[in-house]
Amino acid sequence: MVAANEAGPAARAGWVVPLCWCAVLLDGFDLVVLGSVLPVLLDQHVWGLTPATASVASTLGLVGMAIGALAIGTLTDVVGRRAALIFSVISFSLLTTLCAVAPSVLVFSVLRFLAGLGLGGCVPIAIALVTEYSRPGRNGAATTTIMTGYHVGAILTAVLGIAVLPSLGWPWMFLLGGGPALVLVPLMIRYLPESRQFEAVDAENAGLRGGLSAVRGLFRDGFARSTLAFWVSSFMGLMLVYGLNTWLPEIMRVAGYPLGTALGLLLTLNLGAIAGLLLSGVLADRGRIRQVAIGWFITGALFLAVLSIRLPEVGVYAAVFVAGCFVFSAQVLVYTYVGRSYPAPNRATGLGWSAGVGRLGAVCGPLLGGALLTAGIAYPWGFYAFAVVGVFGAIAIALVGRPEAERST
Repeated sequence: MVAANEAGPAARAGWVVPLCWCAVLLDGFDLVVLGSVLPVLLDQHVWGLTPATASVASTLGLVGMAIGALAIGTLTDVVGRRAALIFSVISFSLLTTLCAVAPSVLVFSVLRFLAGLGLGGCVPIAIALVTEYSRPGRNGAATTTIMTGYHVGAILTAVLGIAVLPSLGWPWMFLLGGGPALVLVPLMIRYLPESRQFEAVDAENAGLRGGLSAVRGLFRDGFARSTLAFWVSSFMGLMLVYGLNTWLPEIMRVAGYPLGTALGLLLTLNLGAIAGLLLSGVLADRGRIRQVAIGWFITGALFLAVLSIRLPEVGVYAAVFVAGCFVFSAQVLVYTYVGRSYPAPNRATGLGWSAGVGRLGAVCGPLLGGALLTAGIAYPWGFYAFAVVGVFGAIAIALVGRPEAERST
């Protein structure tokens, strides 16, 4: 395990949010990087890539994320948040950098899979740690605040794509994505504290806790219905997030927009996500998280359907912004709801399994987009398909059990 810093946790509590935010930012980079480089890889026929083989590469990375979320999220409730998060950042940063020198689509896909193992654990661990350091009644805003890092990372990637791809080429996107860990990891080793709630629970239950026990806890004490509903809503939410971020530029190019505009719409989508996160966190902390999450999924679905209509340039940017506002923060509200629902002994397990099952939706999103593109019907039917996914997400949230799923931290 990573050695603890000599300063006490209280002295380092102020570092929790900024360090977790930066870790999530790097995860957000990975969210968009493949969608940014895919048009170039396809145009240049790198490795003989086609939409079908690109979908396979994307899928393997997301399968790795699913396995990573399931394994690391559960392991975190046994070994602690701090060491697991540091390991996650080191592993996915190194493997993302290696993608720049992949000699074939096979090697590239394997590297994406291995990087996904580390990436999968990053968000649930960060949310668990921030939730446990947040003030009572403020965990919604705390969660949505660090998740803005996810979309800031996505925005920076879109900006880098516009600036770097035409001049330096696609490998530089992966080199620039792995570099920040050289600064972040030493800071985390020095300043990131362990969760106080985890240490208290660990001290009280030494020898009694374990990975299987933490997983079983998701189905005890009336939690089974809520657990299954969270899994379905996370599946739908991440299907939207990854499907849109992977294929939106290419779908908009099929609709007749140039590459620069398509990447600009990807940036706009994630700017909307940040605005939605800031608003939804405030509303969630007013005790309305269930209603807010349902409303966010439904509204996101409506604006995705609107994107199927040919709009003037200003109109399409506005519609994409609003869609991003609701679609992406809907998924973060699922995480907030999960973090609020489970007690400390298996909170990270609950988040990890929700994220892990959700990553299966993240696999299906790019597969759905790739299939529609291959069939030549991605525009407009892709937007209709993703709108239906949003409706299913709302239904799942409505089925979350009560009152068990409305505990405070």
